[in-house]
Amino acid sequence: MLRHERREVVHFNVTEHPSAQWTAQQMVEAFPWDPPPTYVVRDRDQIYGAIFHRRVKSLGMEEVLIAPRSPWQNPYVERLIGSIRRDCLDHHIVLNERHLRRVLRAYITYYHTARTHLSLGKQCPQARPIHPPDSGDVIAFPHLGGLHHEYRRAA
Repeated sequence: MLRHERREVVHFNVTEHPSAQWTAQQMVEAFPWDPPPTYVVRDRDQIYGAIFHRRVKSLGMEEVLIAPRSPWQNPYVERLIGSIRRDCLDHHIVLNERHLRRVLRAYITYYHTARTHLSLGKQCPQARPIHPPDSGDVIAFPHLGGLHHEYRRAA
């Protein structure tokens, strides 16, 4: 689940056999203490069954369905999925669900704290400070086992 205004991943999970009940449970797990958003933008996948509809309604959220075969109507999520595939999964051999969760958790941390977004003014979803050139040498900090790097100045 993605919060649109800051491109922030709110919740993710992995399962080999998703069902409507599992998907509905993810809605509850995404917002255990925070108030849920007003709207949920989603596609027309069959995974969203009656259980999911009831759960979303009970949380006080309104479902907004995109048109059939129209991924451009949900561009932020489609972009995130593409980034996860290109920047992460194309470079890893995933062994099992647990390993996939660990890899995705590391990527989401990188995505939130180090990966720049043009739509956010070349900032991350969790804004980072900008250091002037005289504040030290540039040091590379590896992410995802060295697949990506974050460059910061260190005093």
